[in-house]
Amino acid sequence: MKLKCLIIDDEPMALDIVKDYVNKVPFLELSQSYRDSLKALHYLQHNKVDLIFLDINMPDLTGIQFLKSLIHQPLVIFTTAYSEYAVESYDFNAVDYLLKPIEFDRFLKAANRALEQFQQNEIPLVKTESIIDTAKSIMVKSGFDIHNIQTNEIIYVESAGNYVTFYLKQQKVMSLLSMTKILEMLPQNKFFRIHKSFIVNLSFITKIERHQVTLEKSKIPIGKIYRESFLQAIKRSPNK
Repeated sequence: MKLKCLIIDDEPMALDIVKDYVNKVPFLELSQSYRDSLKALHYLQHNKVDLIFLDINMPDLTGIQFLKSLIHQPLVIFTTAYSEYAVESYDFNAVDYLLKPIEFDRFLKAANRALEQFQQNEIPLVKTESIIDTAKSIMVKSGFDIHNIQTNEIIYVESAGNYVTFYLKQQKVMSLLSMTKILEMLPQNKFFRIHKSFIVNLSFITKIERHQVTLEKSKIPIGKIYRESFLQAIKRSPNK
């Protein structure tokens, strides 16, 4: 497997360094490189890439403005000399954030993260229903880290804005994911959405009341539109 890469940087030397690094990594394939972000935008309108190495501080369109203009965003690794942009990069679920001058070992670590996330994103497209129902772990990106979460450790998942929090037995993990995406990743015979903001692990339910359930020490509300289907799922569940 090779990731098709696009490099965008208005600095010739920085562009050449990233091109050289891409050519050294066996699983990366350089599709095109641009110093002009507008030309790169035109290229993406007619071509698909898997990963963009993107400078932030550029004329015409900054890297942030460039991403905002895309309808379908590939994986992104920011390359910049300015550390103050790091927080803003989280809003775009960037794979990594490389500060110039970029050392090859740091570049390689970011590339490996991109490959792992690309493979993670591809899994739901090929999973059969039986695989989904028996999944024992999922890979979840949180900031620059990727967590391998055992599904039987997940008590419940809570959504807040664009982020979700996985509540586990020993820790919490926050990630930029949709509730729909999470339901695709989790075993469907063990997890159920009982509210627009909550997905629960049926195995941890200790008490069911009219408007809420108790999981361990947490009380989770049951949404009105989810109540009937939830009660039916409980009846079918071998865990209860």
